Amino acid sequence: MTLLDKDGVQLTVDDTVATVTLNNPAKRNAQSPALWRALAEAGKLVPGTVRVVVLRAEGKSFSAGLDRQAFTPEGFDGEPSFLDMARGSDSELDATIAGYQDAFTWWRRNDIVSIAAVQGHAVGAGFQLALACDLRVCADDAQFAMRETSLGLVPDLTGTHPLVGLVGYARALEICVTGRFVHAEEAERTGLANLVVPAADLDGAVQDLAAALLAADRDAVIETKALLRGAVDSTYEEQRAAERAAQARRLRALAGVTD
Repeated sequence: MTLLDKDGVQLTVDDTVATVTLNNPAKRNAQSPALWRALAEAGKLVPGTVRVVVLRAEGKSFSAGLDRQAFTPEGFDGEPSFLDMARGSDSELDATIAGYQDAFTWWRRNDIVSIAAVQGHAVGAGFQLALACDLRVCADDAQFAMRETSLGLVPDLTGTHPLVGLVGYARALEICVTGRFVHAEEAERTGLANLVVPAADLDGAVQDLAAALLAADRDAVIETKALLRGAVDSTYEEQRAAERAAQARRLRALAGVTD
């Protein structure tokens, strides 16, 4: 069932699995404000029955990053150019960027597990979109890069927090500031990628991972995901308490005990 197909984004749902596809391969799935709005809309349209969301892309590249048309004086049709945005007030600029970030935030909701299937280039905004997902399965030709600093910008589409969490501060700084490519082998070795497979096997590997995720109890997965996400900012004792509380909820649910 197709729920959305516009502005380079398609959302389909098959029972408990939703698939979001970047489908503008002619432009290497370059990103624009319209695409970001479509991604945010896709998140709102995912039915509550869905447990796994797969993010994939048509063509040879996952996403070449921000469409460079954004930096031209005219920008995109019907959109303020980046130059126009820069002339706005602090609050207006903050609100605009926050709206763009909405396309990248819903992938880590506790009620779903999201998997990015990455092939070819994932650059800048493309890298950050892959980072927005919980898990990344990569083809052996995958190449990640943060190129924002070469444009005088910073990564601002929610990618810095997961990147530091995955590879640590020092490596994240080096990757972002140099803008170099991180190839699939390094991505797997450093934790950016959960799995690297031959390009021809990418779809099958993602399907196998989705099936493994679906085999677990849904409520236990939701509680476990919330626990692990909270661990980042919790002390050891706070996390112990969170584990006890979560386990108590699960035991009561399994026993049919209600408050």
